[in-house]
Amino acid sequence: MTFSKTTEYALRVLALMAGDERKLHSSLELHKELKIPKKYLQRLLTDLSKSGLIRSIQGRSGGFLLARKADKIRISEIIDAVEGFRKEPGCFFGFDTCALDNPCSMHDIWTRSQKDFINMLNKTRLSDLINKSKAN
Repeated sequence: MTFSKTTEYALRVLALMAGDERKLHSSLELHKELKIPKKYLQRLLTDLSKSGLIRSIQGRSGGFLLARKADKIRISEIIDAVEGFRKEPGCFFGFDTCALDNPCSMHDIWTRSQKDFINMLNKTRLSDLINKSKAN
């Protein structure tokens, strides 16, 4: 599975913020550091703020920071905030529903692997990404 560009950007923004959870990050700083187009970044920051993952501090010395500690933010929440998170496995062939009375040959394998992936995203915390990158 690949993530959308929006999810990729959201993960990069939040990972940077999680590196120093008390620091305020301006949108200009985030734009320069992460090379995310300004308009795209503004929309992303708005979505992350509305979802409660980051806080926006207004004013001259304002900026953005995590709304919760990185170990309290699940990767599935981040995905849900920016593009919606499918909590149940979908059909291998992309149909809205699967013919459970006559499932395709991939049904069991696909369902099992999707459930494992969904489980992993629900268990993985933003802090796990930060700790792994610091170790490398």
